[in-house]
Amino acid sequence: TGDRVAVAEALAAERGLALIPPYEHPHVIAGQGTAALELIEEAGELDALIAPVGGGGLIAGSATAVKGLHPGTGVTGVEPEAGDDTKRSLEAGHRVSVPVPRTIADGQALHTPGELTFSVNQRLLDGIVLVGDDEIRDAMRFAFERLKIVLEPSGATPLAALLTGRAGRLPNKVGLILSGGNIDAARFALLCGPRT
Repeated sequence: TGDRVAVAEALAAERGLALIPPYEHPHVIAGQGTAALELIEEAGELDALIAPVGGGGLIAGSATAVKGLHPGTGVTGVEPEAGDDTKRSLEAGHRVSVPVPRTIADGQALHTPGELTFSVNQRLLDGIVLVGDDEIRDAMRFAFERLKIVLEPSGATPLAALLTGRAGRLPNKVGLILSGGNIDAARFALLCGPRT
């Protein structure tokens, strides 16, 4: 992400634009937390929430919203196996960098969690689980065939954690944040077509 940030900052400076970070800003985190608020409004209090983890903004906002309303709700993040920077960081007690991951979950292909998001997630997350690319594909396929929902790989990771049992033994009322349908038909077909 370092190169992307540098390029974006240079363009913003050159053109006099305001740069809005994708996750590393309190207002962005708060906005992303509305996903969990909407889920609670519709479903009521949850025993557990499972959400994807990339830069950490969506889960930081969601955990803040959920724990603020219902402190006993467990919040679990899901990362691709190849990009477990947040899991490693939580285990180490500080931000850890990993090589830029090679995963189909490109929205989660970061090498270091955000500084602000990590500080929130360190306080509020109950754990992180990992899923593999084949499990993500299976979850995308399941969502499409059974739920009639198109999910991008990163947005399908919570469903993959649920379907594989990686999320562990779950309580009665579990909410999943299945974020993002940012995938075109050709890539979806390539990822979710018949297994060879």
